[in-house]
Amino acid sequence: MTAVVRTATQSMLLPRVWAQTLEMRKLRLVSPLLVIDCFEADGIHIFLRPEMSQLDPAEIEITLNGNRQTPVVRAVPRGVHLRLEGNARQSLALSWSGAQITPEIAAPLDQMAGKNVLFAFVNGQSVDVLNDWLAYHARTHGANGAVLINRVPEEAGVRAQLKDRTIEGMETVIWADCPVPLGDPQEGPEQSRHYAPDAPGKAMLEPVGVDPWRSSLVEIAMLEAARHRFMRRARAVLFATPADLVAPAAHSVFDAAAGSESYLQFGGTPVYPFTLSDQQAPRFAEHGCVAFDGARAPNIWCSAPRVGQSDVFWRQHRAGGEADPAGAEFAFFRAMAVRHPGLKPSELAPKTSLVGDDTVAALMDAEFGAVPKLPPALPKIDPSGWKNERILAVTTMKNEGPFILEWLAYHRAIGVTDFLAYTNDCTDGTDAMFDLLAHKGHVTHRQNPYRTTGERPQHAALHDAAETQVAHEADWIICMDVDEFINIHVGAGRLADLFAAAPEANMFALTWRLFGNGDVARFEDAPILRQFTHAAAPITRKPHQAWGFKTLFRNVGFYKKFGVHRPKGLRPEYLDDINWVNGAGQQMPQNILRSGWRSNTSTIGYDLVTLNHYALRSAESFLVKRDRGRVNHVERDQGLAYWFRMNHNATTDASIQTRLPAFEAELAALKADPQIAAQHDACVAAHKARIAELMGCDDYRALYEEITGTRLRALSRHLHHFGTKVFLEGPSAVPEDFEPTRSS
Repeated sequence: MTAVVRTATQSMLLPRVWAQTLEMRKLRLVSPLLVIDCFEADGIHIFLRPEMSQLDPAEIEITLNGNRQTPVVRAVPRGVHLRLEGNARQSLALSWSGAQITPEIAAPLDQMAGKNVLFAFVNGQSVDVLNDWLAYHARTHGANGAVLINRVPEEAGVRAQLKDRTIEGMETVIWADCPVPLGDPQEGPEQSRHYAPDAPGKAMLEPVGVDPWRSSLVEIAMLEAARHRFMRRARAVLFATPADLVAPAAHSVFDAAAGSESYLQFGGTPVYPFTLSDQQAPRFAEHGCVAFDGARAPNIWCSAPRVGQSDVFWRQHRAGGEADPAGAEFAFFRAMAVRHPGLKPSELAPKTSLVGDDTVAALMDAEFGAVPKLPPALPKIDPSGWKNERILAVTTMKNEGPFILEWLAYHRAIGVTDFLAYTNDCTDGTDAMFDLLAHKGHVTHRQNPYRTTGERPQHAALHDAAETQVAHEADWIICMDVDEFINIHVGAGRLADLFAAAPEANMFALTWRLFGNGDVARFEDAPILRQFTHAAAPITRKPHQAWGFKTLFRNVGFYKKFGVHRPKGLRPEYLDDINWVNGAGQQMPQNILRSGWRSNTSTIGYDLVTLNHYALRSAESFLVKRDRGRVNHVERDQGLAYWFRMNHNATTDASIQTRLPAFEAELAALKADPQIAAQHDACVAAHKARIAELMGCDDYRALYEEITGTRLRALSRHLHHFGTKVFLEGPSAVPEDFEPTRSS
């Protein structure tokens, strides 16, 4: 156990030093407002906090032993470094703008001379974590010294507990309590879920209260003060957080840094626990997973101090002023439960992104004597029995009666074999049509259970659909709406041709092509596919809906549940089995496997397949669409702004019409049944009647007049000129004198 010798000097930052031959020294950091440190070492060094960097050095009056001196001034990150000729036996006074302090000068601590030093700010880590962290780096990289700056004074008791530990190989540890906050005054504690990079649902969290004692470090001039004060004669210094474990390598990170002409800088991988025995006291040994689509950990560095080089300074993630860093051979693991104690594993990262990592698990076992619990293994999927015989389309509808038969007939014509339809609150005969179609064996129809589940209608339907027999028997599934049509550009335009064009694919992202109303104002009982051929240009980045996609996926259990745009609840054990391609047959990036519903410039592709999206149809039918509300976003109005951003008439695309003969044959077969034909006519009549009622309402009539007016018709040809702000605000954001460029 370490013996401690105390001195009587007052201080702001008290270093406690313990070693095999133990003594205690203390450091003075003066002025709670402006001075970070003041000490004697080849002169007197004063580090000022950022407020002083705004002052002209000439405004700072410094007297040493009663004589005014002009310091050598050096800018450091977020601070100023002043050096005076003198020694600690002389009195020092600083004054500026009427303020004056008389700092006490301390001597530098040289206990780190020649040592491999771990340097970290302690921000709530437990004594067990600190013990494990120090001991690990002593074993694996030969660390034999440490400088720990404790940021939270009330947690200084950890120092006394740590002092009682025997850490093999660790010769000297300096512990410094800092009674002034060093963090960002506008942020909350860095342990909070708000600052965990892969934490799900952060956008839904209530704001966290500010806490500069525990927030991210901003007083980074402290690094320079500590370098000169504690580590000026160290062999090499590794700056990391107490959650970081530098991976074992062929040789020590300190040896590499000491022999480098520059410094080492290297990235890391966040590692996660799958379960925790005590989330308030997490340990390194419980971390055995990585988030396959997670963020990288920020760089850490290892450097020789090089105190004599005035152009070198230390920051959190780099040693500035040096030559380009080396360090590619090194890496580190950041234990995220240690970094963010108090959070559940599911609050640190989505469970669906976690995969067991054998390298990390083996490291924890070898170094900490415990094998982390990993995600349960799932049975392997055998693709040899996969078929393309049953293709299921799942849909939700409300008051879409006139458009059902066309959508059904077209998709039957291209190879969809099964249809599962959910309806709710229909007043135009939509539910009656599906009851009839189900009775005839053409579809499966279920009432939407959203009232009993409390979910939004579309979500409730999809949750129910996943448990149905027809879904269990399907080879492929797509969840889509009645205004979406799969447009296949290879072979005869059938699903079999799509599967043949990308035989290894087991998921397809079908990107929307937005189709406008083509200036069609009146509703007509005629095929949508014939009436509407005006569409967005292929490269139309905005609005954000322009490149939304729906997913045709093989029904083999890669995901836990259905979603509006894509299946959700990834089972990450099957990552290597998923072959998700875009509409051009190109591999989708790994970061889309767990979440995301839009294509971008690197994933957009229409070569094999497009999803034609007729979101508006005629202006009259749009009034009914607005009246019935949205199936998913029930609280959002489909008014003028919606029409404006979805009415793309920049070009024409009639490619889907090559399938019209097959579609018309299927439609004729359905209408050959007099009951189905009569129900279709009844739905059309109800649609027309509702249009007439809405046109009698002043607000709907005004909307109709505006969306069919000259201005919006003209703008619909040039929407590719506009950005997010315009689409959010609507056509009023476009100047009246807007003139498109010649390229339009």
